Amino acid sequence: MRQLILTVLFPSCLAGCATTNSDNTYGNFIPQPLALYDRELAEDAVKRLSAVYPPAITRFDLNQATPDIFGKALVESLRNKGYALLELSPSTTSSKIGSTDNAAPNPGENLAGQPGKGISITYVLDMPINPGWYRVTLFVGQQSFTRAYLAQDGSLHPAGAWVRKE
Repeated sequence: MRQLILTVLFPSCLAGCATTNSDNTYGNFIPQPLALYDRELAEDAVKRLSAVYPPAITRFDLNQATPDIFGKALVESLRNKGYALLELSPSTTSSKIGSTDNAAPNPGENLAGQPGKGISITYVLDMPINPGWYRVTLFVGQQSFTRAYLAQDGSLHPAGAWVRKE
């Protein structure tokens, strides 16, 4: 019995560790008809970022296209909050998460006037369990911020605190 459980669990654990470097690694993976809370999720993500990275002196380099509602709302919310944001076209995106050039600066470090030296930022919005559950993951420099949400009774509720991985 134990061997059967290990045989089933081990490959499933390895599948969770596998990553690819394709352009489809980041973005919004929620079908459009279910994307009711994209703006609310984006605003909550920007609130979390503002707690760690001070607006008006922090610059982000968005390293992915944002054709979806969440991406557009994230860009709008970041700019409204006071962040400098460089949007890169997919053809010029060569840096990936974890490169040393995109390490997070000390809070308060002024990045204005340093072209191309912003903090790399990408996102993943998906439904890890089933419809009604949402997960937002922001990859900022060499760290990530993740939070789960539950849509219930026509409103969205956080299903836990933001988790920060350095």
